[in-house]
Amino acid sequence: MKDLYYVALKLFLRHGDKLLITKDIFGEWDLPGGRIKKNEFKKPFEKIIERKVKEELGSGVRYSLGMPVVFMRHERREATASNKPKVRIFAIGYEARYNGGEIRLGLVHDRFEWVSANKFDPKKYFKGGWLKGVEEYLKLQKK
Repeated sequence: MKDLYYVALKLFLRHGDKLLITKDIFGEWDLPGGRIKKNEFKKPFEKIIERKVKEELGSGVRYSLGMPVVFMRHERREATASNKPKVRIFAIGYEARYNGGEIRLGLVHDRFEWVSANKFDPKKYFKGGWLKGVEEYLKLQKK
């Protein structure tokens, strides 16, 4: 049997040793980025990431996009749906370097933190597939 997944593009946005994490208005910690829309099927991933950065972090944020480094599978309830169905998300996590600009959170996030990639405990923030993905990313950084 085949399963149905949404596809998302996420950023491990770094500023030196700091990693940017965001908290959505539904109370979940997350990485910047999100799902590919139906009409973006033929768009380059870089353009989709650009859209998500503008929506979630503001149009003034400048960054350099690196390569995909982590692949994640996450399961969650749709917070915006009235019956809150469970959905599965396959996400590609890209490395990115923050080059400046003011972070201005969009409509679905109410908080962000720059955490020390060397010291923070992702279990205090993340769960499920996002936790596994962040842990895998941090292990790669120590090699």
